[in-house]
Parts: sequence; structure tokens; C-alpha cells
Amino acid sequence: MFSASQTAAAILSVLFAVTDVMQASAQSAKPDRKPDGKPPVIVMDDARIKLAEIELREAGPAAIARRLMVPGTIVPDAGRVAHVSVKLSGTVAELRKNIGDDVVKDEVLAVLESREVADAKSEYLSAKLSNELQQELTTRDKSLWEGRAVPEQQYIKSRNAAAQTEMRFGIARQKLMALGVTDAEIAALPQAPDGTLRSQNIRAPISGRVAERKVESGTAVGRDSLETELFVLVDLSRVWVELAVSSGDLPLVKEGQPVDIALRGMTETGSGTIVFVSPLLDKETRAARVVASLGNADGRWRPGSFVTAGIAVERRDVTVAVPFSAIQTVDGRKAVFVRTKEGFEKRDVVLGRRDGAVVEIVSGLSAGETVASSNTFSLKAELSKPGDED
Repeated sequence: MFSASQTAAAILSVLFAVTDVMQASAQSAKPDRKPDGKPPVIVMDDARIKLAEIELREAGPAAIARRLMVPGTIVPDAGRVAHVSVKLSGTVAELRKNIGDDVVKDEVLAVLESREVADAKSEYLSAKLSNELQQELTTRDKSLWEGRAVPEQQYIKSRNAAAQTEMRFGIARQKLMALGVTDAEIAALPQAPDGTLRSQNIRAPISGRVAERKVESGTAVGRDSLETELFVLVDLSRVWVELAVSSGDLPLVKEGQPVDIALRGMTETGSGTIVFVSPLLDKETRAARVVASLGNADGRWRPGSFVTAGIAVERRDVTVAVPFSAIQTVDGRKAVFVRTKEGFEKRDVVLGRRDGAVVEIVSGLSAGETVASSNTFSLKAELSKPGDED
């Protein structure tokens, strides 16, 4: 049998337990609105909003796309890769650029010494001098013939000789150009020192960066199984994204479609455009090669990186959309925080389709209303604080 004191203690314990359950039930059943029926408001002025680094965005219309997600790889743009090769036999006398150096178009990369180019330059200078002399003789003979001082046969002979020397001069010039001598260098040859006749400048055909340097100073290059490629230049201001699209999804992909590119570990994404859809399928994977062009002015997209591409295969205009960062989950429901005169009002919303950082609002928000789009978790935490009525 229990004593009177033990019985009283048991009754008090049961009463306390019932009270705790009732309080917990009342707390879980707390209405989402204030007693006056108005939605909960977080009081916050402009100064506090700025201090909390809360950004504001206006809800409004947007284009929401359905995207096909496929893996991809960053590769150099094939049209922005240059293999710098020599067109004559010689020896590398000077290297002015090394691997990793930035270059601009027509900048000198290296200097070769070549007997072949020396012979070609000498032949050009000789042909130039012979042509100039013969042109002067022909002009003089023409004047004498017009004055009846010499017979016509002498003038015709002189004119034929002038045509031949002019042809030899043109051939010598074309030979230099075929060896890589520029127009400016050819024009400067008559005033150039004799010691530079055997030198040949190797220039960059494009602006970019030296990705490979295949020779050293003193290396023999050119014909007879010698190295002919000196440098590989790459311009990475624009890169390609190579994608593998399955045969089932291929009908949805067209050239000109926009593509969003995301790299693991990076918060920002890039926007590109599909420039090529292969008509052939890989025999093993049954996937087609699709290439997208992507701007890379800041150099953050490195060739060889694995990325995920979202191809916009369908676009639909929606009336109300907000940044996805504006969405929070409060009491199991999606909500946004709408800017009011007093601060922010929590508003339950129904979400529609999402497109990257933008999401459609089906109901609960109107176009033109302003919502918090960053640091909304702090507003959610502020909302969960107990009020005066608690």
C-alpha cells in the first residue's frame, strides 16, 4: 500500500505531465497568422536591411526554360589554335618567347639563321637592281625612238628585256614571301645590314599564349626529317564545350540554342551557344558530338575541365518569377519575404518550374512586389523568435 505522501506525489507528477503535453500541443498548433488575422511581419528599416546585406528584387515576368542536362568537357576552340612551323632549313639563333608567355599577332617569337633565306634575299636584291636599271634603259630607248634617234627594233628589244627583268624580280619577291618574309621586311632589305641577310624572323600568326615550345636555341630545323614545328599558340579568350548527347535526346538539340555551363566547385555559371551538332553517332556510345562556344575572357574555363551543360530545349514565358535564393521553407511550406513599409512580410507561395537561379511563382505573389533575394535565412530565423504574446 502507498502512503498518503507517495499518492500525492504521483498525482502531482501526472498533472505536470498532462500540462506539458497540452503546452506542446498548443505550441505546435500555433497559427501562422497573428490574432488579428494579419500575416507575420518582421520590422526592419532600410539601415538594418543594408547592415544585414539583404538584397531586394522585384518579382516579374521571365522566360523559363526546360533544360536537357548533359556532361561535357572544356577544349580549346579549334579555330584559335596555331602551330608555328618553319618553311626553310636553318638553325634557331634566338628564342624570344617561352612556354606560358602571352603574344600578340605578328610578334617575333624566334629568329632563325638560314643559308636558304640568305640566298633568296640576295637573289631578290640582285633582281631588284637589274630590273631598275633595265626599266631606266627602256625609258631612255623609248624617248630616243620617239625622237627618231634609234631604230624601232632597238626599242622593242629593250622593252622585252624590261619585261623579263620585271618578271624575275616578281618571282624573287614571291619566293621570299613563300619563306615567310613579310612585306615590311622585304621593303627594308635594301637598307638592311649585310649581317642580317641570313636572319629570318618567326612571327605569331595569332594573338594568344604559348602552349608548347618544341625547340631550343641552336636546334637545327627544317627539312630532312628535322623538326619543323617550333611553337603551339592557343587563344583561350573563347573555348569550346564538347558534349555527348544521346540519340534519344538528339532531336531536341539544334544549332543556335543557348547553353548554361556549370563547373563543379564554382558558384557562377557561363552562357554559351551550340555551334555544331554532329550528324554521326559514336559506334560504341550511340551518342552524338555537340559543340558549344563559350566566352572565356577571364580565363576561368580551363581546357580539360569536366562540366555540366544545360541545353535550353523549350522556353516558356511566365508572369511572376523570382530568384531561387528568395525561397525559404517555413513550417513545411515554401515562402518568400515581401518588402513592406514596416519591414518584411512572410508570404506562402506555390512554386512552378525552375530554370537555374530563377523560379516561377504560380500563386501567392504578384508581379511588381519586392522580395528579399539574399540572406533570407536571417529573416527566417527572425521570424521564429518568440513574440511578446508568447
